[in-house]
Amino acid sequence: MLALKFTQKLLKDMKVTPPIELDQSNTLFNWHVNILQLRKKHIMFVNDQSRLCLIVEGIRSGQLSKLQEKFSVELREYLQLEGLKRSHIEQYFLEAGEFVIGKTDNRSVIGTMTEMSFLSAEVDFEHTYDLSSWLNNMMYKPIDYEEPIKVFKELLVKKYS
Repeated sequence: MLALKFTQKLLKDMKVTPPIELDQSNTLFNWHVNILQLRKKHIMFVNDQSRLCLIVEGIRSGQLSKLQEKFSVELREYLQLEGLKRSHIEQYFLEAGEFVIGKTDNRSVIGTMTEMSFLSAEVDFEHTYDLSSWLNNMMYKPIDYEEPIKVFKELLVKKYS
């Protein structure tokens, strides 16, 4: 299952009440999600294991199904732009399965999200992919000062090759 872990702010905005606790067994399929307020509202997704960041726009309050659909489409496109094989991307989504919604539960991921939000406020970008790419090519302490895109690529190659 592809677990989207919403902050309290986003749970309220999406008008969702999360179910019981989520399974923590495979953090590659877990994403923390929050609202990122730049010039307009964006949604920030951060992968629990690799700290890969994806920023999407065009989601209004209460549009949960649109948020899930847009996340799937934009993550596929973004990973292809970053040079991942289409077969690895499709395997990832095939294994991930359906979406489940939960609450944030990892303070380390929330800290990384806060850092990314702070950095995002100072940057101008043409497209959300540009901002995501910029954030994913920085080094973060929780992943041993590696770049999130590099960590995510290595995880998928190791898992699906």
